Amino acid sequence: MTVVAERSGGGGTVRRIAGALHRRPRLRLALLLTAPLLWLTVLYLGSLAVLFVSAFWTTNSFTSQVVKVWSTDNFHELFTTPVYRQVILRSIGVALAVTALCAVIAFPLAFYTARVARPKWRPLLVVAILTPLWASYLVKVYAWRLILSEGGLADWMLKPFGAGGPGFGLPATVLTLTYLWLPYMILPIHTALEQLPANLLDASADLGARSWRTFRSVVLPMVLPSVAAGSIFTFSLSLGDYITVQIVGGKTQLIGNVVYSNIELNLPMAAALGTVPVVVIVVYLLAMRRTGALSSL
Repeated sequence: MTVVAERSGGGGTVRRIAGALHRRPRLRLALLLTAPLLWLTVLYLGSLAVLFVSAFWTTNSFTSQVVKVWSTDNFHELFTTPVYRQVILRSIGVALAVTALCAVIAFPLAFYTARVARPKWRPLLVVAILTPLWASYLVKVYAWRLILSEGGLADWMLKPFGAGGPGFGLPATVLTLTYLWLPYMILPIHTALEQLPANLLDASADLGARSWRTFRSVVLPMVLPSVAAGSIFTFSLSLGDYITVQIVGGKTQLIGNVVYSNIELNLPMAAALGTVPVVVIVVYLLAMRRTGALSSL
């Protein structure tokens, strides 16, 4: 009898807690989000805070030891030294170029997979788009190194036209990053086009609008938030990448590999450089928020 009473008492406690949580949805939500938010705060935001604070330290020029003295010299040097300014602007330009190329390539592919292909083939096409993401990052980048190398596949394909491959450098970096992040742009656009009501296209045609007018006035405004959502991935991933430019970039310098090269020699300067992509991405997110892109993620 005692055991039964203990079990019934324990069950009653569980029921009371469940009832209290059922009546208080905000409390239930808070309990569910406490652990992941704590993890995010401690590991992610905490590491960003340490990065930002260490950017105001200095380095002893003789011993290369970090001196924990508050100074803005790193940021002053960052924005007054022409080399650093060029690297920052080049990195932002590469990220924007990759994003633009991904959007141009992704839109017709997504339109075909969402509106033109037969319904039974559409899931297979989506899987085919996702397949490159299953391969190793390094394998894909080194594959592009072989393609773009002298005498590689690019040279072989362009040789009949009297041209050659781009070789290693800035164009190779943009091309490789476009290939790497293209699926992140295709999928949001595919989803938006798939959900686009067919009666809107029919109504536009009935009113006499041609294909380009329908695309510009009907399709593009409804798909634009998804394009912006995909651009968040392509822009941020390209801006922070440093391995691709080391493998196929030749002598090209971007923020990522400049940060990497300064970690051992000048950690505070590397931290100051590392804050630049964070600030740029925050500004980019605020700009994309106005398009409704964040609600599409």
